[in-house]
Amino acid sequence: MYPAFRALTGQAPTIRVVDVGANPIDGAPPYAGLLAGGQAEVVGFEPNPAALATLRKRAGPRETYLPHAVGDGATHTLHICAAPGMTSLFEPDPAVLGLFHGFPQWGQVLAREAVVTVRLDDVPEARGVDLLKLDIQGAELMVLRHAQALLADAVVVQAEVEFLQLYRNQPLFAEVESFMRAHGFTFHRFFPSVSRCFAPMVVGGDIYAGLSQTVWADAIFVRGLLNPAVLSARARLAAACILHDCYGSIDAALRLLLAEDGALGAAYLAGLRGEPRALAA
Repeated sequence: MYPAFRALTGQAPTIRVVDVGANPIDGAPPYAGLLAGGQAEVVGFEPNPAALATLRKRAGPRETYLPHAVGDGATHTLHICAAPGMTSLFEPDPAVLGLFHGFPQWGQVLAREAVVTVRLDDVPEARGVDLLKLDIQGAELMVLRHAQALLADAVVVQAEVEFLQLYRNQPLFAEVESFMRAHGFTFHRFFPSVSRCFAPMVVGGDIYAGLSQTVWADAIFVRGLLNPAVLSARARLAAACILHDCYGSIDAALRLLLAEDGALGAAYLAGLRGEPRALAA
């Protein structure tokens, strides 16, 4: 919808991305444009061998993919489900899945295997992250609790969150938000949220169509959004770039830029309005 951050501001910070659960099953990630433009460095984690092979085959020179299952450093049972996107360290709950079309089949556990997890704080390649993305079917809070050193560097976190316990004993959005708030992050927005229709009702004959019940979402958290002074100049610029290029959050990006440099913020706003950019590249 908007020109790239670099085109509007003349600024092109290199964004360091850590993507936990990088399986490309859901299509291009939100940082794809930054990566294609040579402005991102990605370290991804994907324990699924087939998905890892796909990622490595497609990888460019700025992408590294590691086979680790990320968690708390302990050994856990991986529940391998009929739909790869539902495989989790948590056990699917048939009672909740049965409320919606398709989920009882997708969440059927085909096999269980022990996996040794790693803590993000113990992985050198993950250090210095700007954008942390998590999509690991209920284990996001486990990872965050063991990535507190890494979170001290991160400015934006995208975490899949659930509002119903599709998996037994999984933490829900409220617990993730509480943890993130305690660590200096503000919940910013959902990107996107997903609803489903309670069975037996079907909308338009499409079992994927939502109606009233929000089931899960990707939640975006930003460090320093309410108080940009806590961020370094480089962190404010990186956060503004991520918010603009990955999520289209132009108002939040402008807030951070104005706190960083009034002239830069004014140039950004002028660019959004279609006015010529007066700021030198």
